[in-house]
Amino acid sequence: MSNRTLARRYAVAIFNLATEAKAVEPVGRDLHTIASTIYANDDVRRFYLSPVFERAAKLKALQTSFEGKVSDIALHALLLFVRKRREALLPEVAVEYDALALAASGRESLEIVSARPLSSDEAAILVARLEKSYGKTFAVTRRTDPGLLSGLSITMNDRRIDGTLAGRLDELVRHLSTNASN
Repeated sequence: MSNRTLARRYAVAIFNLATEAKAVEPVGRDLHTIASTIYANDDVRRFYLSPVFERAAKLKALQTSFEGKVSDIALHALLLFVRKRREALLPEVAVEYDALALAASGRESLEIVSARPLSSDEAAILVARLEKSYGKTFAVTRRTDPGLLSGLSITMNDRRIDGTLAGRLDELVRHLSTNASN
């Protein structure tokens, strides 16, 4: 079984518990807080991921560090990962949990990568057009990548629209190399 499949199973279980407790958002935030805290420090990360350290020592250290600071659901999920020797799944479980929370809210992820920063108005117009065209509501993330030269790239879940100059040049190279071999 792949790590993503396993992470998704854990995420579904955690999400169901969070839904019952009406704490979907706080649990998701806590999963990311725990992951970023553990992975921010190399020594802590090595301790957490290392099979050399006894599980009891890890459980005690993690419980002492996070108890009262994160939701019980997130804390018990973390402790379960240690008990089942699934520590490495934590970041992927957090990502899968986010996907479940987004789907439950009726939205889909949308990433806009542009060669230059888009103004708020430009981004709002683009998102409104996409929502109208696809009949969906999106949770939008934006970033800038000057390496694109010009234009923008849009990713909606597994669908990608590449309107960048770099993408067009790549397409031209593929087309020319395909035609040159004929």
